[in-house]
Amino acid sequence: MKDVERKVVAELMKNSRRSDRELAHAIKVSQPTISRTIAKLEKEKIIKEYTIIPDFQKLGYTLASITFAGLKTQLTPEEVQKARETTIRQICTECSNEVVLFERGIGISFGAVIIAIHKDYASYTKLKDKIKNYDFIDHQKTDSFLIDLQDQTHFRYLTFATLAKDILQNNENTQHLTQPAH
Repeated sequence: MKDVERKVVAELMKNSRRSDRELAHAIKVSQPTISRTIAKLEKEKIIKEYTIIPDFQKLGYTLASITFAGLKTQLTPEEVQKARETTIRQICTECSNEVVLFERGIGISFGAVIIAIHKDYASYTKLKDKIKNYDFIDHQKTDSFLIDLQDQTHFRYLTFATLAKDILQNNENTQHLTQPAH
């Protein structure tokens, strides 16, 4: 990825409402360069969507859950495709679209993670019950970490601004390593 592209992504992660003119000024390139770069990043699906991170509590959500699910067996590629096409879509649709992330992975004896934001404990319970109905998930090896969104103490709110700083730092480090010595 080119230097300008990384900088555009990082700046948009910090604030996606910025105009092309503001981005051009921040990155020190022309406005047409910004417009072309954004169009390219969108076409290549590097930028998947523009969104905000609201105060979930003020919107009526009281709970966030990170649910780790164990898989019963090693899934074949066909079973993975079936899960993607039907099961996961059903879970996401039937649980009021509270699921914000559902991915396979490895570690701590689990094979998948589901992150969701809930209006109340009942909606969390509905999601847990729905998960138990799928044959590829071992409900004996499923556990959750719950976050009380009404708690007054928060260590760090959800943000991508810190990741944007990391992208810029990595870009600077990479440039420093690849530039010829004088």
